[in-house]
This record gives sequence, structure tokens and C-alpha cells, in this order.
Amino acid sequence: MKKNNTIKTEKFEASLFKTANKLRKNIDAAEYKHIVLGLIFLKYISDSFEELHTKLKEGKGKFEGADPEDQDEYKAENVFWVPKNARWEYLHSRSKLPTIGKDLDDAMELIEKENPTLKGILPKVFAKPNLDKSSLGGLIDLIGNVALGREAAKSKDILGKVYEYFLGKFALAEGKKGGQFYTPKSIVKLLVEMIEPYKGRVFDPACGSGGMFVMSEKFVQEHQGKLDDISIYGQESNQTTYRLCRMNLAIRGIDGSQVKWNPEGSFLKNAHPDLKADFVIANPPFNDDDWSGELLTNDGRWKYGKPPTSNANFAWVQHFLYHLAPKGVAGFVLAKGSLTSKTSGEDVIRKNLIEAGLVDCVVNLPGKLFLNTQIPACLWFLSNKRHGYNGDRNRAGEILFIDARNLGHLINRRTLEFSDEDIAKVAGTYQEWRKADGKYKDIPAFCSSTSIEKIKELDFVLSPGRYVGLPEEEDDFDFPERFTTLKAELAEQIKE
Repeated sequence: MKKNNTIKTEKFEASLFKTANKLRKNIDAAEYKHIVLGLIFLKYISDSFEELHTKLKEGKGKFEGADPEDQDEYKAENVFWVPKNARWEYLHSRSKLPTIGKDLDDAMELIEKENPTLKGILPKVFAKPNLDKSSLGGLIDLIGNVALGREAAKSKDILGKVYEYFLGKFALAEGKKGGQFYTPKSIVKLLVEMIEPYKGRVFDPACGSGGMFVMSEKFVQEHQGKLDDISIYGQESNQTTYRLCRMNLAIRGIDGSQVKWNPEGSFLKNAHPDLKADFVIANPPFNDDDWSGELLTNDGRWKYGKPPTSNANFAWVQHFLYHLAPKGVAGFVLAKGSLTSKTSGEDVIRKNLIEAGLVDCVVNLPGKLFLNTQIPACLWFLSNKRHGYNGDRNRAGEILFIDARNLGHLINRRTLEFSDEDIAKVAGTYQEWRKADGKYKDIPAFCSSTSIEKIKELDFVLSPGRYVGLPEEEDDFDFPERFTTLKAELAEQIKE
């Protein structure tokens, strides 16, 4: 039954996006996303406000004697105060008027004025001349039909899913630029399933639109944990992306007050200098050569070696470690070159990390997973609790290698994603390997638990392919059939 509901929701989201996209006309996807996502956010806070407003008016139970026009009543329930001229019902009634663009911009200003935590976050782009006002009215009608009924939890869930779905679709529509604010959902889910952020402080210093935080909260919910047991900390240097992130968190009821924006970025202006996080989870820019490394030559974060000014990969790794609590775990995406690079002292940093016993697991990823780059990628997992803790075994002398290049399926000609089964296979392998009573076994061509001595013999290279080996040959291997398949695949690729 749950599966059928999921399919229905997905069809609903897809048809909603298709209709919204038709109304886009001559507007670029990068610009249009702020219009649509801004309206979804407005609908969400208005629904939540109206639901509480009704309860306060009825004055039953704990709301007995409450004043529905007292802003403190809303603050106490974690609901944003929405002024009359910013409420969905009022704006919907004006959707066919030529002034609707200005009305919406004014509404966003009013909401920010009454809710300081939203200051500077909401889009004010609705009065732009290139936005056809009849299309805007159609968009308001469309979003007005989402989450019918005003039960806040229901509204939050449906509108949250719609927001998340639209973020992903707009990222696909934008292609390379879209990847700068959006990490594909299946990668985020894999990272979260592997580091299991049940309880504590979660940190992402390159947080984009906040997908890591949303998935961490979702993970806790799905495992019957308490959402209040998690607190999130983040940083983002792109202001537009930061605004998307704060709206994404607010629509989920997640406290985003510790997610900070500054144009200097995490290296030059560390927004959380004293933070020690239980979980670090991130997808930083790959091979960034413009990270101001020359200004940070003697920085205290470079405990394992000075990162080259031409590439920020190992600056990010050490930034994560600097913020990791004594029993913390980090999972993050890096360019695959980080596993083998010997330029500018990167091999020395990698050797130092391995010898310090920090590298827990490395996952090789297939191509086509990321929207903004064709650079091959991998996942690193670092841990400060490899000596056995909380049911884990002592695995200090070994590293787990997983080669996931044969997993995933195409969702279009250019983009691959992991299925839930793929995620369960990789995450389950890691979890069984860590457990004191785990059922882990090496699988040729997929996973290998390798000793540090063997890694040392191979000059501290961390490519999973070097350790997992080749699959065991099948006795009934059919060469002509395999040749025909490969020939057909090659012809298809040439055609593309």
C-alpha cells in the first residue's frame, strides 16, 4: 500500500512540474525556479499559519483564551506570522489582476519584516517585466491546489516533497549550473545511510540547497528517532543558493539559524570556528583552484600537510577533520583523483591520513551521477571511532573498499542515479563490516577489507579497483553473446 502511495505522489509531483514548466514560456530555468519555489514556500507558511489561526480562534484545550492576532502565540508553536496581505487566500483572490507581481513582492517583504529569521531570504522577483502575469496567475492556481486542507503536518509533508522534487527537476533543467546548488538525491541518501546521523551535531560547510540536512532529518524520522536530537550547522558562499537552502529547511520545519552565508566561503571566513560536529556530510566543489590557498599557508587546519594552492580537495578534507568531534564520522564526495594524486604533496597528506588511522571506507562511484561535472567521483568516509565503539568492532588496521561503478541506472541519456536497492547494498556492506558481529565477506570486484600494510605496499593509493580485484569468471561465459551486446552498446553511444 505504501508503495502505491509513493507512486501516486511521484505521478502527482511530475504532472505538477510539467504544468508549472509549461507556464515558464520565455524565462530561463535558473530564474524561474525562484518564482515557483518562492510560491511553494509562501503556500506552505500560509497553510501552517491558517491552521493555527483557526485553532486559536476556536480556543479549545491549550488554546483556551488565546488571541489569534497575537504573534507570540505563533512563535510559541514554531509557526511563521503571516500578515493579512501576505496570506495565500488574499493573494489567490488577486491572481488575475495585472498587479499580482507587485502584490507578491510586497507579501514577501511583509513576511520578512514580521519574521526576522527570514530576513533577506525570500525571493522578490514577481514584478519583473519578463514574467507574464497570466502565467503567474496560472501558477498560483496550480500551487493553490497542493495540500488541500490545512492540516499543517499534511501540508508540510506534501509541500516539502513538491519543493524537493522541483529543486531536482530545476537542477536537471539547468544542467551544469544546476549542479552547483543541488547534490543528486541518491548520493545524499547513500551518504546519510552510511554515516547514520541519529543524534548530535550535523555539519555541512558547502551546504548548497540543504539536501544533506533534509535527508539527515528524514533518516532520523524513518528510524523512529527524535528530530530534536539533531542540530544542524552549515555554510554557503552563494547567496542565491543560501536562500534556497533556508527556504528548503523552513518548509520542513528544520531550524536553519546556524546555516550561515558569507561570500568569502568556508576557508577564508569559517562561520563556526569552534564547532566540533558528530557528523560531517558534504559535497564540496571538485578540484577547486580558486580557494585562496595562498592566503592560508600556515593555517592551523593543515594538520596532515599543506594543501596545494592549485587544488582545494585536501583543504576540504582537513577542514572536515578540524570540525570533527572526538568520536565523529565524516562522509563526503571528492574528485576521484584524490585517491591517487601525487602532485604538490597530496600523496603525503593522503599517506598521513591513512597512517593516522582516519580513513574508514572508500567508495568508487560510476560516471554520470553529477549534473555539473564529468569528473569521476568517489566517496570518502573518515572516522574518529575506528577502535571499537557502540557495538562497532576494532577495525583500525584496515580500510573497506567498495567499487560501485556497476550500480545505478540511467534516468535520461546523460544522468545516472542509484536505486534504493543499490543504496542498501553499499550501505549494508559498510554497516556489516563495522559491526562486532557483522556478516561481512569480501566479494570479488565489489568489496574488500584491506590491511594498511597492503595499502602501504601500493604506495598509499586508495583506488578501490586496486583492491577488490576482478569478478570470479562464470563457467558459462558466452563470448559471442557478450561481443554482440558490447557492439550494440557502442553503436548506441556513437549515435548519441
